[in-house]
Amino acid sequence: MKPTILTTMPVSLTLHDRLSGLYALHRLPEGAGPDAVPDLARGARALITLGSLRTDTALMDALPELGLICCYGTGFEGVDRTAAARRGIVVTNAGDANAASVAEFAVGLMLTASRDILIGDRLVRAGGWTSLKLDRMPLVPGLAGRRLGIYGLGAIGMRIAQRAAAFDMAIGYHNRSPRPDVSYAFHGSLMDLARWADVLMVAVRAGTDNRHAVNRDILAALGRDGLLVNISRGIAVDEAALCEALETGAIAGAALDVYEDEPQVPDRLKALPNVVLTPHMAALSSAAQGAQQEILLGNLEAFFAGRPIRWQVPPA
Repeated sequence: MKPTILTTMPVSLTLHDRLSGLYALHRLPEGAGPDAVPDLARGARALITLGSLRTDTALMDALPELGLICCYGTGFEGVDRTAAARRGIVVTNAGDANAASVAEFAVGLMLTASRDILIGDRLVRAGGWTSLKLDRMPLVPGLAGRRLGIYGLGAIGMRIAQRAAAFDMAIGYHNRSPRPDVSYAFHGSLMDLARWADVLMVAVRAGTDNRHAVNRDILAALGRDGLLVNISRGIAVDEAALCEALETGAIAGAALDVYEDEPQVPDRLKALPNVVLTPHMAALSSAAQGAQQEILLGNLEAFFAGRPIRWQVPPA
C-alpha cells in the first residue's frame, strides 16, 4: 500500500504525476481549514506546503500520523515549528535550490526599475518614440558606482551581491550579525543600511520578527533618489507606507515580486507609474523548480525509508 501524503499547495502536473506514482496523494482545497482535510488523508504521514501558508497546531492535530512537513520552497515562516517539535515532526525546506534563480530575477528587477525599461517599452508600443532627441527619456543615474544595501545576506542575498558587484556597485548589508566570510560593509541596523544605500534589496527570511521591518521611517531614510526591491516576502514591507512613499516621491521607485496578501495586489500599487510589479515569479525557472522537486522527492523517500533527511529546518 502506498504511503499517504497531503498537500496544501497546488503542484505542477509533472510533480503531481511523480508524487501520485509513489504515494496516495491528497489535496486540501486552497483556503480550507483543518476541518476540510479529506477523511482518507487524515492518516497522512507527510505534508507538502509552502512557507507562506499557515501550518498550525490545528492542522497538525487533524493529521495524527504526521511525521514530516516539507516546505516546497525556501520559506517556512507559516509553520508553527514549536508545535512541530513538540510532536516530533521534522520540518524541511528546499535549502538554496532556488537561490540563483531568485538572485538573477532580483537583479533583473533592479535593472528594470532603475533604467526605466518598462517605461521605454510602453513608449515604443504606444508610438511615442518619434524623434532621436536625447531627451526622449529622462536621464537616470544607472547602477555603476551606486550603493546596494542588501537586507538579509543569506543564500539569495549572497548571490545578489555577487551579481551586483559585476555592475561596479558598492555592496553593504544588514544581518543579525556580521558574516566573517565576506568583505562587504556590514551595517548594524536596517536604518543605517537604508541611510547608506541607493538601492535597498529585501532578501531577508520573513517571519513575525521582521513584519513591516521596511516601514515609513526606513523608506524616508532611503530617500528621494532611493529604490526599493523586494523578492523576500510581502510581510517584510509595510505596503501602505510604501504606497505613500511612492505617491509623494519620498523614494524614487520600487520593484516588487511579493506582496502582503498574495495573490491580491493593492490597487494603489497598480496605479503607480514608478513601481514594477511581478507575480511572485522569481523562483519560476526550470532549473530552480527541478531542483526543488528533487529535494522534495528525496526528502520524502528518505523519510519513508528511515534515512537521514536533508535541509531540516531547526525548531523555533
